[in-house]
Amino acid sequence: MKVILHGGFFSESSTNHETKVSKQQALLRIVKDAYEYLKTHTAVETVVYAVSLLEDDELFNAGIGSQIQSDGKIRMSASLMDGTTQKMSGVINIEEVKNPIQVAQLLLHYDDRILGGSGATQFARQNGFEVFSTEIPQRRAEYEAKLVATGTGTVGCVVLDGEGKLAVATSTGGKGFEMPGRISDSATVAGNYANEYCGVSLTGVGEDIVSGAVAAKIVTRVTDGFSLQAAFEKTFEELKPYDGFAGAIAIDKQGNVCHKDSHPSMVFASYDGAMEEVFN
Repeated sequence: MKVILHGGFFSESSTNHETKVSKQQALLRIVKDAYEYLKTHTAVETVVYAVSLLEDDELFNAGIGSQIQSDGKIRMSASLMDGTTQKMSGVINIEEVKNPIQVAQLLLHYDDRILGGSGATQFARQNGFEVFSTEIPQRRAEYEAKLVATGTGTVGCVVLDGEGKLAVATSTGGKGFEMPGRISDSATVAGNYANEYCGVSLTGVGEDIVSGAVAAKIVTRVTDGFSLQAAFEKTFEELKPYDGFAGAIAIDKQGNVCHKDSHPSMVFASYDGAMEEVFN
């Protein structure tokens, strides 16, 4: 059993040391909590649990702490993929929901599994998700001061469970100040993909990730016989012509774990019950 998760990018130029330490501590706490949860739950249930914890922590740009768009509203996206059934579900530009990933989880059992905008929000309300503002004072201050966000905030988790099954979940609060209606990579197969061989979650600039079809490429290459490391190397090499900004985490069916970013530095943590790793 293994768990790896990410919390977007850490910028030395815009984040102080205290925040860095706080993110390290939060990621280690959440990855270990998720591992304990995994002992009695499936991979699918565990990625949703882990991403929910990340959405609930205002250190990360997903759920609580999501960025504010150019019209003053917060719109979030999240998706989930079961590597065994090959089913993916997601919400795009959902509003005023505490945990978008939990709405995505509910959609996994429907025929129409990816909903956007008002349809996603209405579905959430009809299924008991109460109105919840995810705005925090820091985001409002940034918006009112017209600060330009880095656009690299997303959270995600990949899990290999005790039965050898893989699942992945990804959630984002957007890049901040984007045009209303903009769609990120998080609820697409470019940013969130898994099958029986590999699971991958992305963070970074959504447009770059979609252009590179990054998650789907990595999983496909592993499926076709590439090692996980080789699949990462080749796929990230293909981002270079347009200076693509991306970070990825993955686990394959053998339990190999990989993480890589094209620009410093993605924040992440992994745990297998004995060994832990966290960004530095």
